Amino acid sequence: MAQTDSKVLILGALAGVAGIGLAVVCYRSLRSKRRASCPGFFQNRADEPGSALAVVDGPGLTRGQAEVLERLEALIQCVSELKEEMKALKTALPAPPHPVREERAGAQHRTTVTRRKRAAASATRREGQSSEDAESEGGYLTALTDTEEEEESDEEPTQDNLFVLLERIDRLRQGDESDKRESLNILLEQRDEFGHSSEFLWRLTRAYCDVHDVSVTLEEKKAHAENGKQVGEEAINVNPKCAESHQWYAIMCGILAEYDTIQNKIRNGYVFKDHLDKAIELKPHDPLSYYLLGRWCYAVAQLSWIERKVAATLFGEPPSASIEDALKNFLKVEEIHPAYSKLNYVFLAKCYKALGQTDTARKMCEAASSMRTVSKEDEEAQKELDLLFPALGV
Repeated sequence: MAQTDSKVLILGALAGVAGIGLAVVCYRSLRSKRRASCPGFFQNRADEPGSALAVVDGPGLTRGQAEVLERLEALIQCVSELKEEMKALKTALPAPPHPVREERAGAQHRTTVTRRKRAAASATRREGQSSEDAESEGGYLTALTDTEEEEESDEEPTQDNLFVLLERIDRLRQGDESDKRESLNILLEQRDEFGHSSEFLWRLTRAYCDVHDVSVTLEEKKAHAENGKQVGEEAINVNPKCAESHQWYAIMCGILAEYDTIQNKIRNGYVFKDHLDKAIELKPHDPLSYYLLGRWCYAVAQLSWIERKVAATLFGEPPSASIEDALKNFLKVEEIHPAYSKLNYVFLAKCYKALGQTDTARKMCEAASSMRTVSKEDEEAQKELDLLFPALGV
């Protein structure tokens, strides 16, 4: 039975007892007067503790009156017993519950510091609220609702699952061709669940790039390049402050340029440079971004007169960069990460050769030769070295 219904019944019973008690008081007053005028008609009854008086027959009292008095005495006995029962009932009733505020305070006292911080963070996220607004009127920290707790408990495992997935993807990328293809397939399978994360999306862009490199047919390569560029755009839209998203989007633009017209190649060149600059701004100590920017500067410095004219016609001003600009970026790579890659040494050698610093160019070639050939990039670097050595008189 509900607590409110119980109280109603108890109060009703107590009111009934009060009414009967009032009637008994009136009756006893009347009986006292009659006893004073007719002594000998009432006597004590020790065998009935609930009542100290009993009615006896006496002169001047009719039989009907005696019966009425006997019934009233029985009523008094019942009322007395009922009062004793009500006392016992009141004693057995549980203590009233603590006020709601005390319950809330006790519950929050039992909560952990972590939950209180989450509650405060949740409150401050609401529009127009300060950290002080996170407290309720009673001065207690606003607790999370059951729904919010369930959402947080669901969110945390999701973040943990994402972290585990990304670690696995990063390990697979260090493997062979089959590992790279497996990495792309896993990411595509998980895209519906984690596609809202820029960390996930830029890795998917990178996976398209890796599989592009190991693909054989032109059709497959182009498809991976187009898909990778599309995902790269999505990653930037999700989080424009993620340096890796800009970095890998720039890489996909550079790759896709291989399959485009001269006009699109030049357009992608501008996009490539803009996003590399953004990646360096957001993460200024990433050697890969400087290496890619060095490659861009070197390629622009090698543009033919025709290509520059086309760029000027289409965009008003052709891209501009010199061998010195390229050299500066390749040296920055070495500064951040010495012996970063075989190819970085090769392009340092090319820049020094173009600037007429043959001895330094030879040293860069020797440094490149001392590094093992592991990846396809290393194989590309070795081919470049095989051409550079004779040109440098080695």
